[in-house]
Amino acid sequence: MAEALKIIFAGTPDFAATALAALLTTPHQIVAVYTQPDRPAGRGRKVQFSPVKALALEQGLEVRQPPSLKDEAAQHELAEMDADLMVVAAYGLLLPQAVLDIPRLGCINIHASLLPRWRGAAPIQRALLAGDRESGVTIMRMEAGLDTGPMLYALKTPIHDRDTGGSLHDRLAELGAQALLASLPALAEDRLEGEPQDEAEANYAKKLDKQEGMVDWSDSAEMIDRKVRAFNPWPVAQCRYADKMMRIWQSQPLAEACAAKPGEVLRSGKSGIDVATGNGVLRILQLQMPGKRTLSAADFLNAHSMDGVVLG
Repeated sequence: MAEALKIIFAGTPDFAATALAALLTTPHQIVAVYTQPDRPAGRGRKVQFSPVKALALEQGLEVRQPPSLKDEAAQHELAEMDADLMVVAAYGLLLPQAVLDIPRLGCINIHASLLPRWRGAAPIQRALLAGDRESGVTIMRMEAGLDTGPMLYALKTPIHDRDTGGSLHDRLAELGAQALLASLPALAEDRLEGEPQDEAEANYAKKLDKQEGMVDWSDSAEMIDRKVRAFNPWPVAQCRYADKMMRIWQSQPLAEACAAKPGEVLRSGKSGIDVATGNGVLRILQLQMPGKRTLSAADFLNAHSMDGVVLG
C-alpha cells in the first residue's frame, strides 16, 4: 500500500465538499482545510459557512480562510505545515507559483471537465449550453495558468438529454471524488505521468452571469432548452410575462415547424405552454413567478390565461 500523505485540502462549494468527504475515508492525514472567507448569503444576508468549512468543522479539521494566498505571511503559514500534497477543488482563489511550489508532490486540481475542453469557472454549464454529449472530471497538476496543467487522470460520463446543471454537477462531484481516490496511490509514489493539454482544443468557460439567463425567443427551441437545463438551479432561465419576470425551470423542445412570432404562445393546456421560437416550438413544463413557489405549467394555467400572450 502507498504511504499515507499529509494533505492540505482547498475548496469551497458542494462539489469540493464531496471530494473532501471521500478523502476523509482514506488513511491520509488532512493537516488543514482552506476555504473562502465567510460571506452573507440568502434573503436575510446572514453569514453562512461554505459546505467545505461546515464539513471540516464537523470533522474537527483545522480551517483557514485567508482572503488571498499572495500574502507572504499566508504562504509562510502554509509552508510550515510541511504537506506532501495540496488537493484543490473549486477553491475560488488563485494559487501563485510560490504556493504551487510548496508541497513536496505539488498541487493537484479536480476539474469538472474533460480537459482541455472547458477551462475556467463554469465548465458544467458551458458543456450543457454547447450541446456536448460527454463530460467528466480531470485530475490535473496545477501550474500558474488557468487550468492549463498536465492531465494526470480522468473519468468520463455521458450527458443525458434531460440533464440539468444540477444533475450533471452532482454526478461530476461523485466522479471527482472517485478520480481523486483512484489517483492518490500513484501520486503518493510520484509515478503519475502528466499528459500535456492540446491548446487547440481548449475553450474558456467564463463565470455565469444572471443576465445570461434571459431568454431570447429568436433563438432555436433547442438552444433555449439547453439554457433552461444549464441554468437550473442557477441563475435560472427567465423571460418577461405581464411586466414580471417568469423563471423557466423545465422545458421541452418540440419537433414542430412554426412561422409565428418568436415568443408567441401558440397553445396552453395540461401538457404545458407551447411557445414559438426562432426555430421550432418550446414547451414550458415548470415555471415560477416572483415571490411564488415553482409550479407545473398546468397548475399555473388554473389561475392564468395565456391566450394571445407574447413572452418577452
